[in-house]
Amino acid sequence: MTSSYLLDGVRVLDLSRVLAGPLAGRVLSDLGADVVKVEPPEGDITRLWGKVVNGLSGYYTQQNAGKRNVSVDLNASGGPELVADLAAAADLVIENFRPGVLRRFRLGWEHLAARNPRLVMLSISGFGQHGPESARPAYAPVVHAEAGLVARQAEMDGTRPLDQIISTADVLASLHGVVGLLAALLSSRESGRGQHVDVAMLHALCFSDDLAHFALDDFPPVRPGGEVWDTATGPIIIAGPFQWVWKTLARHHGLTDGCGPGAALADKISARRDTVARFLRDLPDREALAAAMTAANLAWGEVRSGPDVLGSATLAARGAIREVDDRGGAVRRVMDSPYRFSDAASGLHGVAPYRGEHNAQVLAEWLDADAASVRALEHTGVLVTEEAKA
Repeated sequence: MTSSYLLDGVRVLDLSRVLAGPLAGRVLSDLGADVVKVEPPEGDITRLWGKVVNGLSGYYTQQNAGKRNVSVDLNASGGPELVADLAAAADLVIENFRPGVLRRFRLGWEHLAARNPRLVMLSISGFGQHGPESARPAYAPVVHAEAGLVARQAEMDGTRPLDQIISTADVLASLHGVVGLLAALLSSRESGRGQHVDVAMLHALCFSDDLAHFALDDFPPVRPGGEVWDTATGPIIIAGPFQWVWKTLARHHGLTDGCGPGAALADKISARRDTVARFLRDLPDREALAAAMTAANLAWGEVRSGPDVLGSATLAARGAIREVDDRGGAVRRVMDSPYRFSDAASGLHGVAPYRGEHNAQVLAEWLDADAASVRALEHTGVLVTEEAKA
């Protein structure tokens, strides 16, 4: 394994906040890019989410570890110009403002591309940059609802509509955005012409939805997932429809429903469910459970919750859980990105930054700015530096 990262030397200006944009920046950082997060003086709202240790929250740390940070006040005279200078020195720009916001600061795609024709810029928004609903504010719950996920879940469960507990729309838009960025970066390096990558969260979610064909065909959806069963060692999920699970267990373990040939279908299904439930409950331990599932060649998993997830043997074997400096002499855990290459390095390679922690360093490297220039920008309020929290 070589120690080189595939995106060594790629400069990324991350103007984003919360999740969809910052996750894209975190992925690029884990692939080796130099990602500089530009943050306003008031900070990314996620700095307040989750457990805060030494001034850094768990949520912010997960999405921004490995990045450097420059804090710029866009409302200060000279603030937008400084960001434009940084974009002129970058290969990639990421932003997830509502369409039109950056244009008011002359930081829209047309402004940045005029100075840097090779630039690739990713814009993630709820409904796209130019569509009829582009001006609408959108967060993941709004997109989940309009993409049909909230209603479909309620219909299948027979419950009142309720949003998901994870920001699926943000994550999928982010990952699709990275795909678009990397494709455009390859093109830019070959042609010298950059691209504006426009990703709408609603479109990304609908494209990634493996049940979207039910809506397209106007066909009643079915649940593609598994079913949860109780066992002596806790609940498990078995993948596949019950009809398949029953036939497989009956064939390999001799289960019978006890119904006569003339029994009603509903009675057969009820009896078979009772038989499967009893069979699983009677398995004495995890070893017996695993052996029974393996013999039947059924895919199954433990229903884990909270910290139990981190006990996964697979996560341990892949080194998925990393420890990083908590900025106070101890460590905190961060989930590493999932990419493993045959002949390249990947993964987390830095801590989460404080606001403005790398003002002088980044401006010196990207813009050849000297210390006096940085001090002048700090004096006028364009640059802001946050004191490290003890």
